[in-house]
Formats: sequence, structure tokens, C-alpha cells
Amino acid sequence: MDPLTGWERWTKCAQFPAGTPYDSCSEWDTQRLQEPVKEDGRMSYPGYPPSGFPPSYPGYPPHPGMGFQANEGTIKPYPQFNAQSDAEILRKAMKGFGTDEQAVIDVVSRRTNDQRQKIKAMFKTMYGKDLIKDLKSELSGNMEEVILALFMPTTYYDAWSLRNAMKGAGTQERVLIEILCTRDNQQIREIVRCYNQEFGRDLERDIRKDTSGHFERLLVSMCQGNRDENQNVDMQKAQEDAQRLYQAGEGKLGTDESCFNMVLATRSFPQLRATVEAYSRLANRDLISSINREFSGYVEDGLKAIVQCALNRPAFFADRLFKAMHGMGTDDSTLTRIIVSRSEIDLVQIKQMFMQMHNKTLRMMIEGDTSGDYKKLLLAIVGQ
Repeated sequence: MDPLTGWERWTKCAQFPAGTPYDSCSEWDTQRLQEPVKEDGRMSYPGYPPSGFPPSYPGYPPHPGMGFQANEGTIKPYPQFNAQSDAEILRKAMKGFGTDEQAVIDVVSRRTNDQRQKIKAMFKTMYGKDLIKDLKSELSGNMEEVILALFMPTTYYDAWSLRNAMKGAGTQERVLIEILCTRDNQQIREIVRCYNQEFGRDLERDIRKDTSGHFERLLVSMCQGNRDENQNVDMQKAQEDAQRLYQAGEGKLGTDESCFNMVLATRSFPQLRATVEAYSRLANRDLISSINREFSGYVEDGLKAIVQCALNRPAFFADRLFKAMHGMGTDDSTLTRIIVSRSEIDLVQIKQMFMQMHNKTLRMMIEGDTSGDYKKLLLAIVGQ
């Protein structure tokens, strides 16, 4: 892969100067890329607090649960929402010869998931028909996939994506990483429960059947939904964990994989951010680079995903979106899954980070990689 694409490129972006007030840290410099800044004999990267920052770490990119600027979705509750009126619009759009796809897009892309569930229920009440079956009979291809995803309840969509990634021949390991390594405890527990209720299967058992080795152990750890979520940071523990990780990897011959699993699967994201900073001082190398050197395959991808999400979750998803469209062909499943699943959470910040990391807007890349009603629907969700 081009070393200046994805996360690796973002880590070379312009850094906040030490002591930058919090209020001025919400917008990142998108004008240039430059080499990492050397501070106190170590390399400083965006997402790590530069030296001089207090333990509260103002200057981190806005991040869920940090008490900084809240994340924001592109889809918000429609203020004049009327489930009956929307059901009538959808019925009219599908009645007779042909389908008015634009009418469907206008309704579905401007309603929250909760509002869509109410439309679905009202449609059946009014017409005695299943809205989803009608949509499936009228739509096709990628447009159909996005519409169906938008009408799935949020937790069910995650559970369905995991089931789809493991059923049949082969396993879509990156889907497992994308979901299990990025959701919080409550979300994970709800996914596990939904997976069992809807598919009559045990998620952990399916993971064990479809994966192996250290990657299997990492995903099993993730699906427990038992990460510490205390937002307070213990600086001494961060230093101890940094030392532990160094001695388990760079500081010895071979790698103690279980040590990396234990630290990255159990510590809160604020605690991991402090550990990453302590590690960079100790090892004169950032933790992601050490994971690159010590691991390979999907366990490497999983461990890096956890660190990346701890540092900046929107940047992780921006990188995934770029890779879904970069090069030959488009990974439409990933493009759909991330845009739909983050549309009410942090898609605004993902768009900002996409521009920061790749010097082009997410909208511009979607316009170049998709077509037809599928493109119109994605752009309606993404917004300007």
C-alpha cells in the first residue's frame, strides 16, 4: 500500500503546537502535510498530546466520551416528522409502473433510524403490506442494499453484518474488526444479544469457528463487552502498561501477544491514549509502528484498529472509507456499512478527517466512484 495513504499519511499531518488552547483545537490544519515533529528526542504525531500538554490532553481531536466537542451525525431528527405522510409518499413512489427513486431518497435519507421504524410500522398499519418487501421488489443493486440497511434497526444491522461476514464460504475478517473493535460495551452486549435472538446463534462460538490463533483471542475478548470505561486516567498505570508493552515486543526477542491483547482489550480509550503517549517516550517509536513490526495479518489489523479508535475514531472510519474507494473497483459493502452506521453518530467528523487525511472531500470521492440513484442516496446521507 502507498505509505502516504490511510492512517500512515494522517500521522504526518500538521501538529498542534504545545499548549494550544482547547477552543482552537477543534479544527485541524488541512493546508499541508509535513514530517512528524521531534519533541524531547521523540517523534510527535497528531492524536498524541505533544509535550507540554497537561494530563487532561487538550489538543486531542474531538473524540466520543472525552468531554470535548461532541460528535455529530449528518442525519438528525426531522422536525416536521409525520409517519403517516411519509408512508403515503413511499406508497405513491412505488405504486403503478416504475418507481420514483428520488421520492424514496428524499424521505429515507432525511429521517433518523427511529423515525424510519415508525414509518415501517405505519406503512403496514395503513396498507396491510410489508414496506421492506415492497422496497425489495421495486429496487435493485447497491441502491437496494443501502435502503434496506437504513431500515434495519441499528443493533440489528451490526449483528446482521457480523452474521453475513461469517456465513458461507470464507470470512470477512475486516468486517469483524470494524464492528467489534470500535463499539462500546453497551453496544457490544446488545449486538451479542441481538445476534442470538435473531439468528439463534452464539456470536462467540461463531467467531471461534471462523477465526483462529491470536486473532480469534482478540475478537473473543472484544465480544465480551467488558472494557474499562472509566474516563479518568491513571498516569502511573499508563507508564506501567507502556513498559509492559515494550518488554512484550520491541524489548525482547519474539513477541508476547497475550500482553498486547490484555492491555488493548481491557483499558479504557482515555487510558490507552495516555499509554500511547508514554510508549512513544519510552520506545522513541509510536505504538502503531511497533505493532506493525511485531505482528502480521488480521491480528495486526485488529490491534491497530483499537489504538486508532482510541486516538481518533472518526479518523479510523475515514481511512476505511478511503480504502473502500481507492484504486481499482469499489468495496460497496464497506462504503454502505460505514456511511449508514455512522450517519447519526459522527459522520460530520469523519468527513472532516477524510479531508484532513486525503486532501479531498468524501463527497468528491463518492461522486467519482459511484453512479445513478446509488450515488444520489449516498450523497444525500453524507450531505454537503
